[in-house]
Amino acid sequence: MLTIRSTSAARFCDGVSRRSFLKIGGLGLGGLALPQLMEAEAKAGIRKSHKAVIMIYLPGGPPHQDMFDLKNDAPSEIRGPFREIATNVPGIRISEHLPRMAAMMDKLVPIRSIVGAEGGHDNFQCFTGRPTRNQPPGGWPMFGSLISKLQGPADSAIPPFVGLENKTKHRPYNMATPGFLGVSHRSFQTEGEGKTDLVLNDLSVDRLADRKSLLAGFDHFRRDVDGSGLMEGLDTFQQQAFGVLTSSKLAAALDYTKEDPRNIARYGKGDPAIRGDASPRINEHFLIARRLVEAGARAVTVSFGFWDYHGQNHKIAKQDFPMLDQAVTGLVQDLHDRGLDKDVSVVVWGEFGRTPTINKDAGRDHWPRVSCALLACGGMKTGQIIGATDRLGGECIERPVRFGDVFATLYQNLGLDAHETITDLTGRPQYLVEPGCEPMRELVG
Repeated sequence: MLTIRSTSAARFCDGVSRRSFLKIGGLGLGGLALPQLMEAEAKAGIRKSHKAVIMIYLPGGPPHQDMFDLKNDAPSEIRGPFREIATNVPGIRISEHLPRMAAMMDKLVPIRSIVGAEGGHDNFQCFTGRPTRNQPPGGWPMFGSLISKLQGPADSAIPPFVGLENKTKHRPYNMATPGFLGVSHRSFQTEGEGKTDLVLNDLSVDRLADRKSLLAGFDHFRRDVDGSGLMEGLDTFQQQAFGVLTSSKLAAALDYTKEDPRNIARYGKGDPAIRGDASPRINEHFLIARRLVEAGARAVTVSFGFWDYHGQNHKIAKQDFPMLDQAVTGLVQDLHDRGLDKDVSVVVWGEFGRTPTINKDAGRDHWPRVSCALLACGGMKTGQIIGATDRLGGECIERPVRFGDVFATLYQNLGLDAHETITDLTGRPQYLVEPGCEPMRELVG
């Protein structure tokens, strides 16, 4: 295990001191880390500009009928206290607690009719576009893993798939994996402010190269005895891992403090306090996501907040909605200002919706029958709303949209054919999305 020490004494929100080290487990006989995160099949001559996806995952399931699908004519036990407001697109109305989104609705697409959720507290469907049942050997891969495999890195110093999720201790809010594509295509986890751990402090490149040579024999032996095929191409992963470390480009992308203070302020200040066991509300991660795709990442995921509102639904929403509202609109406007709105797609969603009826604890419970999503940029036709639910917000009555339909759209935005196949561990070809799922004609025409 190689440990590269840093002089930073910063602390994360869990209170643990990150006096700073970066452990590269794949360089020895131990675990799997940075080297396996790099793409083994990088294509030669990839142009500097590239398509990308930023996914904002809202763990716990946000209340769709309090965000984009208010039912102000429903009984009080359904509608709640929130009221809808007009947006800058005639005919589209959303929550009064999302005023910034209302002011830029011409750049957004709310979907009111996401169907097919399984109802489990995990990110599997949001990250794969598929149900958990009937998986092939190794499991279905995350969307970023597929992108990593099919398109490789746009820049050798930036992992193609980066996750800005904070680790949770108990609840399984992060269950999706690279599946049958193997560890080489899992997301690179930055672990909060770990940017200082990605710089070679007090360690020369020559010493790092010596360490690499020493471990080559051990890794060669391990690959020989591994019959699964998941370790194939490890040498390439190692080379790119060392490229990440010696360039410090990834560390620079993670350092959002280099931005104009006015742009940082546009995203708003989050709240790192964790409610329950899920992700904190860190608005700065939205800005880091933009910096990562601009630097070369193809897929970035951000987990934001804790949306499992079984109690005090509207009281907590009044705290969370404004932070999400500012962070999302800050990201979308920033992408437009930098000319990235045609190349970078944004999707915001959670694993399911909430019950139409408010419970005895003033909360809303799990409701997998219908939920919502928000799309932006990526060259899509924005300024419209897709789908509708019944008068209580409990059933889809117009334009059902599956998780796979959203992914088919995102893949098309990336230049990938959703009907393309990729080979699983048994040699069987698998489509990128479930059969029957198609790019959304309203968005990509």
